[in-house]
Amino acid sequence: MVTSSSVPRLVIAAPSSRSGKTTVATGLMAAFAARGLAVSPHKVGPDYIDPGYHALATGRVGRNLDAYLCGPELVGPLFRHGARGCDLAVVEGVMGMYDGAAGEGELASTAHVAKLLRAPVVLVVDAASQSRSVAALVHGFVSWDPEVRVGGVILNKVASDRHEELLREALEQVGVPVLGVLRRAPQVDTPSRHLGLVPVAERRAEAVEAVAAMAAQVAEGCDLEALLGLARSAGALSCAAWDAAEAVSPPTHHPTRSQEGTKPRVAVAGGSAFTFSYAEHAELLAAAGAEVVPFDPLRDEELPEGTSGLVIGGGFPEVYAAELSANEPLRKSVAALADSGAPLAAECAGLLYLCRELDGQPMCGVLDAGARMTDRLTLGYRDAVAVGDSVLAAAGTRMRGHEFHRTAVEPGSGTDPAWGVRTPRRVEGFVQRGVHASYLHTHWASRPGVARRFVERCRTS
Repeated sequence: MVTSSSVPRLVIAAPSSRSGKTTVATGLMAAFAARGLAVSPHKVGPDYIDPGYHALATGRVGRNLDAYLCGPELVGPLFRHGARGCDLAVVEGVMGMYDGAAGEGELASTAHVAKLLRAPVVLVVDAASQSRSVAALVHGFVSWDPEVRVGGVILNKVASDRHEELLREALEQVGVPVLGVLRRAPQVDTPSRHLGLVPVAERRAEAVEAVAAMAAQVAEGCDLEALLGLARSAGALSCAAWDAAEAVSPPTHHPTRSQEGTKPRVAVAGGSAFTFSYAEHAELLAAAGAEVVPFDPLRDEELPEGTSGLVIGGGFPEVYAAELSANEPLRKSVAALADSGAPLAAECAGLLYLCRELDGQPMCGVLDAGARMTDRLTLGYRDAVAVGDSVLAAAGTRMRGHEFHRTAVEPGSGTDPAWGVRTPRRVEGFVQRGVHASYLHTHWASRPGVARRFVERCRTS
């Protein structure tokens, strides 16, 4: 049933990356949650790390809104699914406000998602090393697309009272209210490495302290009442909330009695080494009839008892190569499951873990391939088509993905490619018996049949 939704919501945007979006968005989430509000956290784009900090701030699962991976038509439904029962939603943007998928216009930009959500935007501006020029910058972002409603500005990295005074005087000419002023505060900084921030799972105690510092800074420097009032001015969304059970079941599907009584056990890798996963994947697997069981490849020496399928998402196995390699009993358990023909789906870090070795450290050896760290960053959205049949997709299935890694895999023999990628044109990934392994991060909500097909293969393998 399609109903309208008026969950109060804000989109936190910026002129460019490193302006302070994560600090402001996470701090707002935590500050409003401390007031007793149920806050729904969201992130524009394919980022897996920021949602971990959002989850700490709100106590709710951080969810992504990606108009490229899922299509614009799913942004509203997925938002409503995540924001169900909440008092407020805060959406952290990506890159600069108008930056989206390369060569695709506004697609998947923060501005695009704000328009799809009919949500007001708060622009976070790094004010260091400027004063009156801030007015020209804000004016340009406000006037570039009249359909994007910039409801206010939060000034970040303000040096002094005098600096703040000059900035406010300049912005009076633009007519955009200043909703917050944040001074330089190194205690809210979070450590980074080769693919961005360090995930929460690797530094939980420090991350809790950082989120608390963000909340304190934002609560002190921002007008929370004005921001809440702006959030309440968001337009109604006339779309149905996304539902995993509805998505995964085609209209003509009638499960047999044996299928209704069978719940194959699907093990899903987690822990510090495998932190990259969209919440909707587990929801789709469960809706398709699986029992989803998490496990930690750094700690667990065996797969969960009765495992009939395995999903290994992304993360940082290169950081934990020695520890993963040292867990030989689990590596053998994974290899034995693959040898049995059971379905295995692996993305990026999962692909590396299934290789013969990673930077000289023995891995599971499911694939006759070696992996290594490089100095080259591979990054970007990808259009892909399934080259042949696999446990995830029938040949010809089109899917969109995202690559983000600094590793390379040198394939051996005995496998077929998983995807044909349009730009740059190449084949990618591995299909071998029940194994589907690829560098592409995909969002199964865009193709829920992937989860249904995987679970069906788990029942019959």
